[in-house]
Amino acid sequence: MTRVVITDATFPDVAKEEAAARAAGASFERHACKTAEDVAAALKGADVAVVQFAPLTREAVAGLVPGATAIRYGVGYNNFDVAALNDHAIKAAYVPDYCTAEVADHTAASLLSLLRKLPALDGSVRRGEWAAVGIAKPLKSFAETTIGFLGFGRIAQEVAARLAPFGFHFLAHDPYFTGSFPRLTLTDLPTLLAQSDALTLHAPATPETTGIINAANLRRMKSTAVLVNTARGDLIDEPALAAALTSGTIAGAALDVFLIEPLPADNPLRHAPNLLLGPHAAWYSEVAVERLQSLVADEITRALTGRGVRKAIPGSTA
Repeated sequence: MTRVVITDATFPDVAKEEAAARAAGASFERHACKTAEDVAAALKGADVAVVQFAPLTREAVAGLVPGATAIRYGVGYNNFDVAALNDHAIKAAYVPDYCTAEVADHTAASLLSLLRKLPALDGSVRRGEWAAVGIAKPLKSFAETTIGFLGFGRIAQEVAARLAPFGFHFLAHDPYFTGSFPRLTLTDLPTLLAQSDALTLHAPATPETTGIINAANLRRMKSTAVLVNTARGDLIDEPALAAALTSGTIAGAALDVFLIEPLPADNPLRHAPNLLLGPHAAWYSEVAVERLQSLVADEITRALTGRGVRKAIPGSTA
C-alpha cells in the first residue's frame, strides 16, 4: 500500500493531512522523529514524506520509494538535503506563502517599536524615571528615517507596504530584485549598512549570506541604527551582535530567529542590552497554522494523484 509518513509535527492534530492520505487510498503514519536515524527508519519505503524540523538526510532520501515526494512544513528547507533529493529524483515541495502577512506584520511591529524606543521608554518608567527626552533622544521623525532591506522579496515588499504610509524612505540590497517600489532605492551592501537607520533582514541562508551581519559589517552601521531579523538565524554572527549591542556599536535589535533554537541558556544574546527576543513566533496566527496544514494536505493529494507539486523547493529538479 502507498504510504504517507509524517516524521514530525508540532500541531495538536494532523487530521487534514490524514484525510488527504486516506482519501487517496494511502496508509498514514505520524511519528515524532528527532534524529537523522529516526527519520531514516520512519521513511523507509514511504511514498510521501512530510517533514517539519527533523533532518531529511541523504540516508533518509535513499530509503524513499522511486518517484516519491518530500514535503516541508514551512518556508525554509535547510533541513532538506536537496542534492540528495535531486540525485534520487525525489520531488520536493514546501509552503513559502502560508505566513507572509504574519511575518510582515511582526517585522513592521518590531521596527516601529524599536524606532520609537518603546522598550527603553517602558523600562525607564518601571525604574521610576520620567524623562521622555532623556531616554528617547536622539529620535528622528519617520519622514526623515531610512529603512534598509537586506533582500527585497515577497515578505520584504509586504513589510515596505505596511511601513510606506508612515513616510519612511527605503533602501534595499538584493541582486535578484529587478522591479520598483515607491521611495525605494536599490544600492550595494556597504551603502545599505552605512545609510540605514533601521536594517531588516529578508535574505535566505546561503553560503554568501551566512554570517553576513558580522563584526565588520556591524561597525559599518550607524551607532543609532537598529536591526531586525525575522528571516534566518544563520544571517547573524550572534556573539558579534551581542558585543555590538553591549558596546553601543548599534542602538538596538529585535530577533525572532537564531542559529540554535530554542536559544541556548549560554547564548550571549540573552544578556545583551537593547534587544527584543522572540521564540520564532513571527509566522504565527491561528489562520496561518490552518493555512499551512491545508496546503500540506493539498500537496499530499497532489503527490498521490500524480498532479505534481504546487510549490517546488528551489533547486529541486524532479
